[in-house]
Parts: sequence; structure tokens; C-alpha cells
Amino acid sequence: MTIELPNDPARADVLAARPTLWTNGLYRENAIGDASLPLEPSQVNEAEANWKRLAPLLAACFPELDATAGAIRSDLIELDALREALGYGGAKFGRVFVKADSALPVAGSIKARGGVYEVFVFAEELARREGLLRQGQDIRDLSDPDARAFFSRYTIAVGSTGNLGLSVGIAARVLGFKATVHMSSDAKAWKVERLRKLGVEVVQHEADYTTAVEMAREVAASDPSIYFVDDEQSRRLFLGYSAAASELAGQLAACGVTVDADHPLFLYLPCGIGGAPGGVAYGAKKIFGNAVHCFFVEPVQSPCALVHMMSGSHDLVSVYDVGLTNDTEADGMAVARMSAFVATVMREMLAGVFTVDDASLFRWLRLAHETQDIRLEPSAAAGFAGPHFLVDHPQGCAFAERWKIGDSLARATHVVWTTGGSFVPQEQFDAFLKTAAELG
Repeated sequence: MTIELPNDPARADVLAARPTLWTNGLYRENAIGDASLPLEPSQVNEAEANWKRLAPLLAACFPELDATAGAIRSDLIELDALREALGYGGAKFGRVFVKADSALPVAGSIKARGGVYEVFVFAEELARREGLLRQGQDIRDLSDPDARAFFSRYTIAVGSTGNLGLSVGIAARVLGFKATVHMSSDAKAWKVERLRKLGVEVVQHEADYTTAVEMAREVAASDPSIYFVDDEQSRRLFLGYSAAASELAGQLAACGVTVDADHPLFLYLPCGIGGAPGGVAYGAKKIFGNAVHCFFVEPVQSPCALVHMMSGSHDLVSVYDVGLTNDTEADGMAVARMSAFVATVMREMLAGVFTVDDASLFRWLRLAHETQDIRLEPSAAAGFAGPHFLVDHPQGCAFAERWKIGDSLARATHVVWTTGGSFVPQEQFDAFLKTAAELG
């Protein structure tokens, strides 16, 4: 199928696989209040409550969470040396931070917020349904040998390019579940190896991410003992991510950051199929309202959210439909077609999407490491282009004018969400740095 994208200032750049910014013409105020959406803002509160209730069990399962009493949290890091290296030294860029989900405990990526959440919520639900966990009983009992033996009768399955599979596999195995991860052809070998060492069955497909998910879903549908974590459709995954916005709000307040109409907040969120960035954006809109503007970022050859949302089609549009290849070193973002669920939720809530090339990902990865000792994989570096696009790019300037925030940019806060990297083996990270040096 071939799709003709409508006229848009970003159209030529998108089709030529050049870095660009697309702003969403449907973006509007108070979109989160639309009653026709398949979610309600109150569900973010429920997700936050779930995380708190599960915290003792998480602490019992993962010693690295002792210091946070079971909370899975990441640091908010203000840029100093890296800010200068990126060219964001001027006052016009306001304050620039990294939300370092690249160093989240348990899974080493933003997927800990979704994959771990869904597995643990399902485990509690299953245990209560089968009488293993009764009202008032200590939830930490689900880490006992009897509970592990019970959970071993069930399998958790997921389709993944890597990081979601790691988070689901780690969470499933620590509770005693069997786990199967269907991985796409672009999955990195070290992620496959790590999963297998955990006792996770890895099924590798000679196809892209979408096919891996479809195969995983098909296998799970035929076996009632398999619980499928559906990255394309899961509300649980999405809401697990959404709770991160409350964490961010507290950290910004602790840094003395005001977020309101005169002090806008910009979030730059790397996007694969869309669940993680969509969940974070939804949670942010729930907390900050019209004062926050959320942008997805995608590789120039894999801008699945951009091409679908730009097309205006109600049927999902693939990057292949517009002549792009879906080839990128950013394996977590090598997705040809976005989630229909996320597309529905984000239709009027997402400010826009910008695209980046692979060479820039490696350059930013190297700069982050050299200047502020931030360890990233290529996909996790994608958001660093955000302040440039918003402040200096013609479409960013037009966006600021349209939303009457141009005079507020010097008072704005930019948050670059980094999504993975701390679990990358040293040998692989050295290879990233070598590639960065070769690319200049």
C-alpha cells in the first residue's frame, strides 16, 4: 500500500528522511478531558496507588530498591557541561534537564515503568482471584516459595525489540512465572543473551517488531495459561508509564521550577510503538494541563507516529507506506506502525513529532558520556534535539507564536527523557563510542 501524505511544511523532509519537526494541527487545550477517549485521568491516580501498594513486594524481590522502599524512580539531572556541548548555552533555552530513565533500576530502561508494572499488577490480580492472596494479607507473601510455585504454572509472553522484553522477563522470572519473549530481527544480541541467562525463552523472528508482536499475540491466544503483555493495546502498560509524571512534578518543584502559562514545560519523548511516551505524556497532561507541551521523537527512517498522525487517516499508516525503510541503529524505535490505541489517545494531545538521524544519536550519546557521565544507548539520546527544534527551527517558532509562548521561552523548562542504557555491557558501550568517533 502507498499513502500520499498531505501538504505540510514537514512533508518533504519526512519523505527524504531528513531531520525535521512536524507540529500537530489538531493539538488543542484540555484534550485530556475528552469523554470519548478510552481512558480517564482518574486512572493515572489508580496507577500511582497501585505502584505504592506493590512497593513492598517490589522491595522484597529486588534488593536494589531497598533505598527507595520499593519505588522505581530515576534522577532528574540539570544539564551544565552537556548543555554547552549541545549548543544550548544561551538564555533563550531556559533550563534544560534530563529525566534519566536510562538508569532506572530493575530493568535499566523506561520499560521498567511499564513492563514491571503490568507483570506485578497481573500477579496480584491472579493471586487474589485464585485465593493465594486474601484481603489484609501481606503482599510480600507473593515472593514466597509457595507463591513462586503457583506462578510457575503460568507464562508471561511479550513481543519486543529488546527493552520491554527485558523488563517483562526480569519481572516475570523474579516472581516464578515462565516467560517468553518474541523478538524482532533488529533486537541486539546482548539483550537476547541477558534474557536467556534469566531463564527466559527467546523466540527470534526474521521480521520487524510488528510481526514479532503479532506472533506473540497469536501464540498466547491459543493457550489460557499464557498472559500476553500487548505493547500495542495494553492499558496497564500505558498507565504504568503515566505515573512517572507525578514523580517528575515533585522533582521539578524541588529544583525550584515553576510550570504555568508563563513558564511552559516541554517534554521530549523517544517513541517506538508509542506506549511509553504516550503514557508519560498523558500523565503529564493530567498534572500540568495546558502548560506542558509533549513531543515524540523518532528516527528519520522509522517515524511511525509522525507519518500516521500527519496522514490524518483513521487506519494506521506504516512507514513502509510512504517509502521509508524502518532501518535504524535505534533498535527500540525501529517500529513501522504505531499503536492504534496510543494514536487515538494522542490525536489531539500531542504537540508534535521531530525526527533525528542515526549519526546524531551516536554523537549525543558520546557527548552525554564525556561531559556528564550519562550512559545511553542510541535510541535513548534522541530527545537531545528537542530544544533546538522548539527554539530555532521555523516550525518550532511558528508553534510558539501560535500558542503565544514565544515571549516565555527564556522562562521555559525542557526535559529530555532518556530511555535506556545503564544495562548495556561495557563491550557494547565501547562499540557505541567507537561508532560515534568514526562518524565524527
